[in-house]
Amino acid sequence: MDAATQLARSQEIAGNILLGLQKRVQGAMERYEKRLRGALDGEASPNEGIASFASGFNSWNTWHYAVDVAQRSILFWDTLRERGTGFVESTAQGLKPALHFDYEIVLDGRQFGRPVNYALLCIKAPEGVAIDAKKRPYLIIDPRAGHGPGIGGFKDDSQVGVALRAGHPVYFVVFFQNPEPGQTLLDVCAVEQEFVRKVRALHPDSPKPAIIGNCQGGWAAMMLASSSAEDTGPIVINGTPMSYWSGAFSEGAGDNPMRYAGGILGGTWLASFSSDLGNGKFDGAHLVQNFEYLNPANTLWDKYYHLYKDIDTESPRFLAFERWWGGYYLMNREEIEWITRNLFIGNKLWSGEVRGVSGKAFDLRDIRSPIILFASMGDNITPPQQAFNWVADLYGSTEEIKARGQVIIGLMDEEAGHLGVFVSGKVAKKQHAQIVNVLETIETLAPGLYAMLIDEAKGADGKVAYKVTFVEQRLEEVVNRFNRFRREDEKPFEAVLELSEFNQRLYELFAQPYVQLASNETTAHLLREFHPLRFQRWAFSDLNPWLAWLRPTASAVRANRQHNGDIEPWRKAEQRGSEVISASLDHYRAMRDAVAETLFFAIYTHPWLAHFADRHRSREAAASVSTDPRELPFVKDALSSIQQGGYAEAVARTAFLLFARKGEPLPFALLATAREVVDSYAGYLPSLPPDQWRRIRGEQELIATYEPQQAIATLPALLAKPEDRERLLALMDRLLADERVQGVTPTAQQWEALQRIRAVLGVPPAARPVAVLERAPS
Repeated sequence: MDAATQLARSQEIAGNILLGLQKRVQGAMERYEKRLRGALDGEASPNEGIASFASGFNSWNTWHYAVDVAQRSILFWDTLRERGTGFVESTAQGLKPALHFDYEIVLDGRQFGRPVNYALLCIKAPEGVAIDAKKRPYLIIDPRAGHGPGIGGFKDDSQVGVALRAGHPVYFVVFFQNPEPGQTLLDVCAVEQEFVRKVRALHPDSPKPAIIGNCQGGWAAMMLASSSAEDTGPIVINGTPMSYWSGAFSEGAGDNPMRYAGGILGGTWLASFSSDLGNGKFDGAHLVQNFEYLNPANTLWDKYYHLYKDIDTESPRFLAFERWWGGYYLMNREEIEWITRNLFIGNKLWSGEVRGVSGKAFDLRDIRSPIILFASMGDNITPPQQAFNWVADLYGSTEEIKARGQVIIGLMDEEAGHLGVFVSGKVAKKQHAQIVNVLETIETLAPGLYAMLIDEAKGADGKVAYKVTFVEQRLEEVVNRFNRFRREDEKPFEAVLELSEFNQRLYELFAQPYVQLASNETTAHLLREFHPLRFQRWAFSDLNPWLAWLRPTASAVRANRQHNGDIEPWRKAEQRGSEVISASLDHYRAMRDAVAETLFFAIYTHPWLAHFADRHRSREAAASVSTDPRELPFVKDALSSIQQGGYAEAVARTAFLLFARKGEPLPFALLATAREVVDSYAGYLPSLPPDQWRRIRGEQELIATYEPQQAIATLPALLAKPEDRERLLALMDRLLADERVQGVTPTAQQWEALQRIRAVLGVPPAARPVAVLERAPS
């Protein structure tokens, strides 16, 4: 690109950036104004609101409200004292998993040849819950992102709870507060492979274990599944940023401010600097502080006001969550550097550039089990683009997914925040409960990309019931729908990577030796203890002698707590004031994120840095693929093998021609019935591992889709053995006579295909239209 063209391009980009900022600011102002009007005026008109507001006050309810404020204030501060005291005690005793359920340790990674601070727990079923040891076991991996483990089983309505109530054995991967000397993320992956093998050994008669990964635990689950494909069953990753560069440059509210942080801060060097100050250990409190930074309204006001407003009932929930939120764990320098270089900044996991302990690259295409990707539109830490775009980067086309025999299912929530994706009780009872229900059946799905839809309805008993439907999608359409800028906004992150590597080398050469020389365990301990998040807890605890009066005073208040019904006007006024403060903090966040986003693109689209992106490795997103599908390598390979194969290929091809209904939703109930049919006629079906059977089905689907006439005409070549031909015909006849099949009317194309198949196999045509089961011989 010549200088003039580059300058013109730079000016155009600058104009678009400023236009985007203008729209973001305008949108933020409109939302702020709307919230202020709602807070100050309520549902009435301004004059009516003021008149109603003033008429509700008198001297008596003013006095009662003052007493209520004083009592709530004492109880509020005493709750914070309890939080701080609990923090001090749990830190002294050694932080424990925040699990709601009892457990026992099965394997302790600290005892391995290459020790790591991880352990495998077996969750004990609560009273009244029966576990079937032959059911598929679940292995849940929680994130190691500053906090401790256990959030996947934090309450009864959780990932652990719904799996236990469904009768599945549940295992949990936890970690301890301090890492083992020299441990790396690759060592952790190797130990987790041992955990999976142990679970398989404990349940030899069960299907392969399902691996559930939450946030950062999703990376671990995917690495584990790709390196131990023979040991792992279906994979479920929740809120996992697999494509960290992805997001949505927006003109409204900032959807994903965290993806810009690495570029604004200059890359990975800051993680190394923090680890050096910690004498080789990275303090997880820094990560927690980053999370709190994302939502100043909740961090500084909302969660505390919610506690203050409902102090009589809210304290137990607040303290339970804060025990987890305020438990800060450490990482080795090698671990945080691996994460920042390979994932946050490098975005390398999907590309096959990351290698395991053995030296073999993690190739996510080696995963043979179905994958469920769960994300939320309300998640500003892992937006849906980060959860899904890696599929396009890895496979490139829908046809490649099918040819490789892979099943990938996307599940979307509209509102849940990042923690809500794997913590919310509401989400657990809906999405995670339905995931447990479908995991036994999705292995029978034909290869492809699916959307999992969950519809809510009232059952006959009046209780909420859920209906699950799978809708097949084309990868190219999904990528276009999620990325309205066709992923052009990811190019600056390639410049971030180049600049990050330069800054990292600069730090290692000129600053790191001096920082390490000045650091020791004493200075590292002091820095950790006086981190703002720790300081605010232990400073407001029973360690503080100035608070000795607070506990007995709070006890006296609880014994004499007054509840007066006439203070409602004051409480409404209080809540309006709270809403004004919350709205102001949210407005500050919106403006801050808009400026940060604008600053990021202004820096990294500058001509001096843009050339880094231009010369960086090119990545071809599926959204930009315009090639005729017939010209794709996987389609060509499949069509070239149209006459190759045997009985398995013939069954898969016939199944697609007769039973597939392209574009139609597939209800879970129908899928479950299809599995019953499959089990009934197992003797007629090829005896193959599920992953190999799915690969054959995918290849035959491509053949039958792009050459349907030839696919039928060449069936005799696949059934060269007379016994194979008789076996397939017997299967077709028995299916046509099955009552479970006769309830679905075939399409005209399916009926025509049935008659042609019978003709090329040398048997008379069917005498009557027969209902066929959608996707039956899975």
